[in-house]
Amino acid sequence: MKLFRYISRFLLLLIPAVAFMYSCAKVPVVPIEPEKPFVRLLQNESIKSNLLSEAINYEVLLPENYASSKDSFPVVYLLHGYGDNQVAWAKDGLIQYYSDKDVATNGPMIFVMPQAFNSYYVNRYNGSFPYMDFFATELVPEIDRLYRTKKNSQHRAVMGYSMGAYGAMILPAMHPEIFSISVPLSMSFRTDEQYMAEPQSGWNGQWGSIFGGAGKSGEARLTDYFKLNSPFHFFAQSNLTKYAGLKILMDCGDDEETLHITNGSLHNLMCDRKIPHEYRVRNGGHSWDYWHGALPEALKFISSGFSGTSYPQNPEPVSIGNLITTDQYVLEKLKGSDIQLGIFKPADYSSNTNSYPVIFWMHDFESATRSGNATKVLSFLNNSMQAGNIPQSLVVEIPEGATEITSAVLTGIISQISSNYRIVADKKGRVLLGNEQGGADVCKLIPEFQTVINGCFLFDAKLNASTKAVSEVYYYVDVTDKSDHYQGNFDLFADLRNKGNGVEYRVRQGTASIQTTINGLKQSLFNLSKNLRIN
Repeated sequence: MKLFRYISRFLLLLIPAVAFMYSCAKVPVVPIEPEKPFVRLLQNESIKSNLLSEAINYEVLLPENYASSKDSFPVVYLLHGYGDNQVAWAKDGLIQYYSDKDVATNGPMIFVMPQAFNSYYVNRYNGSFPYMDFFATELVPEIDRLYRTKKNSQHRAVMGYSMGAYGAMILPAMHPEIFSISVPLSMSFRTDEQYMAEPQSGWNGQWGSIFGGAGKSGEARLTDYFKLNSPFHFFAQSNLTKYAGLKILMDCGDDEETLHITNGSLHNLMCDRKIPHEYRVRNGGHSWDYWHGALPEALKFISSGFSGTSYPQNPEPVSIGNLITTDQYVLEKLKGSDIQLGIFKPADYSSNTNSYPVIFWMHDFESATRSGNATKVLSFLNNSMQAGNIPQSLVVEIPEGATEITSAVLTGIISQISSNYRIVADKKGRVLLGNEQGGADVCKLIPEFQTVINGCFLFDAKLNASTKAVSEVYYYVDVTDKSDHYQGNFDLFADLRNKGNGVEYRVRQGTASIQTTINGLKQSLFNLSKNLRIN
């Protein structure tokens, strides 16, 4: 018992001592890691590719609310052009600005911008650099693993410019199970005819090394592998069910050197084959200035695809503004004819003695709506005059339909208007404008009137392949992308370019109507003003 008491007392004395010693010892402090700030643009990412046997760099732009939410997001793969790299879309494309600008409407998206060298985003014909396989089987799964993505084809889009635009076409076409949305901007590719005519210098490096046929010329360049990867061949197949789910928006400027032929020809083929798609041609060439102009609609189109909604057949209608007064639009019978001309006089016509430029408008209309259609178009033109967008001008409405507008008829109209109204004598102040059949008649008549008419403005003209351009006349060719006369309008534009004429070419969203004519007029005002000069 004594021993037990001694041990107990010893322990009672020892425990406080040990506690005191422990409290005096230096306990290592574990530093608290500061929380890393959220970075939206990740610029130094890379993936080790087993297929390509090297690391491939890429950038990622995350939505602003990525860190503060647990949501998953759709993905847009942005593809760069020939000679560029993965930094182009963020640095030159300003993708963050354009995405944020309309994020309330389009919704947040993840943007992935991979390095592609000069691969054209396909596997090389000999298997030496299988870039498309890398993209589909390594890059996409890696992005889905690292980020909160919506992992299905409906929520993956591909958009690119130039070489990247071809990638944006070929990747969804070859892998519709992965991508459902394609947005090629100024697609760099070639029709068969263009491909065979490419200069030999540089052809081997840019094309032959990828699609085969290096050192070849003419038809020998059209290898089976080229045809397999050419939209001019795979969209010409009899069975197109593979592409039925694709949503495609193409956009290419009218000032492109040769790509206007490539893209326009592909649009025509897709129209021939009834392949649903959107097509735009605006003013511009192969530059970021042009592609920046495409981005607002491109992102809207992509958003529509992500949400599974149908893209509108027609754009928001241009506002007409105030309607003209009854005294500004009067009917006047053409001497020696049953034709009733519609005469629009600008608001200040009666208050001065000035001579006015004149627009001869060949109006295609349904008989029950002539007055209503004329009021809409003339009101829009009048409001444009009042706003200073075009000069104060006389407008002569020439009805299409009951009487054929021949050269003799048009001669009589010009003579009568010159006698009865104060119009400029110089051709520089006179234009012919026509919508639908009126546009076709403008093209038919202009060869005989190029000495008295400065330019012709065509809106959804019903043109056929035989329509040819004339020299010394300015043309403004505007057509909706759902027009039945896509080939004729494109052929006229191509002929004008070949002849070196002054020409502007537009392909806009929509189907032909008086409203799309007004929409087209809105875009043409600057060019119309230039061709209505008083002196």
